[in-house]
Amino acid sequence: MSKPVNNLQDIFLNGARKNKIPVTIYLTNGFQLKGHVKGFDNFTVILDVDGRQMMIYKHAISTINPLKPLLFVQNFNSGDIRE
Repeated sequence: MSKPVNNLQDIFLNGARKNKIPVTIYLTNGFQLKGHVKGFDNFTVILDVDGRQMMIYKHAISTINPLKPLLFVQNFNSGDIRE
């Protein structure tokens, strides 16, 4: 049985991966990468860019912008989301 996903980062990246939504990843040095999320763990994101796979360290990522909005279908406890 798989472990439920609890944090927004994993929900976001997994949604982009499962739905094959193209993303633009902005790095802290200003560089942009456009592609599809193929996988991720606690420290890295694997991005497919024109058929090439790139491993990007999360500490180098500033922003991830999906081409279209992701739906967050997740059961949150009342204290999990703060406005």
